[in-house]
Amino acid sequence: MKAYVFPGQGAQFVGMGKDLYDNSPLAKELFEKANDILGFRITDLMFSGTDEDLRQTKVTQPAIFLHSVILAATLGADFKPDMVAGHSLGEFSALVANKALSFEDGLRLVAARAGAMQKACEKEPSTMAAILGLDDAKVEEICKSIDEVVVPANYNSPGQLVISGSIKGIEVACEQLKAAGARRALPLKVGGAFHSPLMEPARIELAEAIHATTVSEPICPVYQNATAKRVTDPAEIKQNLIDQLTAPVLWTQMVEHMITDGADTFVELGPGNVLQGLISKIGKDVAVSGM
Repeated sequence: MKAYVFPGQGAQFVGMGKDLYDNSPLAKELFEKANDILGFRITDLMFSGTDEDLRQTKVTQPAIFLHSVILAATLGADFKPDMVAGHSLGEFSALVANKALSFEDGLRLVAARAGAMQKACEKEPSTMAAILGLDDAKVEEICKSIDEVVVPANYNSPGQLVISGSIKGIEVACEQLKAAGARRALPLKVGGAFHSPLMEPARIELAEAIHATTVSEPICPVYQNATAKRVTDPAEIKQNLIDQLTAPVLWTQMVEHMITDGADTFVELGPGNVLQGLISKIGKDVAVSGM
């Protein structure tokens, strides 16, 4: 069985999507539609902007989403997923690809999500850090012991967990995690504490937009970040999308569940190859590729 997976923030690069725009009339049409919906020419920033342009949350998230979903659209009849999943932002790409969300609604939600997250970041400065080479349970234990907001945010693969929280909390956590034997505790250059309680204002704001959006029965199951489980019910999909902003991304668990449910081939659609590397560490015997 084939699973298509979609990357999240961090996979962007200058020039992303330009080959699609230049070589596919469908892709060009969708990119221009996106420019109209967003009210600015995101294609200019994607194709010939600067790294700094692409690091702005309001640009990064729609750019990665567009690259992923337009790539899936250009596959036409060759796109035959048995299941889909996306990492954080990539969940919106997955839901457009499996027809649970329309292209237009998906883009509007991603733009709303980016704006809400940016406001939450500005309201309370916060950050994230990648913890390598330590057991998940130990990371969880140390996070709970700190008298600041510090929580596991991304369960990326065995031995790779990203934590999220206040600036002071992350500093203290990194010191304690290194003392506990972590191979690395690496602060990340991100705008804030994504997938933590500090995103609660963004969750409340995005919930309103999600409730107002039509979610349809998908053509195949989606494995969602907040629960790691197979979902097809539109109401459940909506609730998991809302919960995602303050809940951890259970990527390791999602991939394990997909493999248990029969996935033996994973294809990453979108910029970069981060998910391919993570999946290879989670499932040693599955085929992994990208487009």
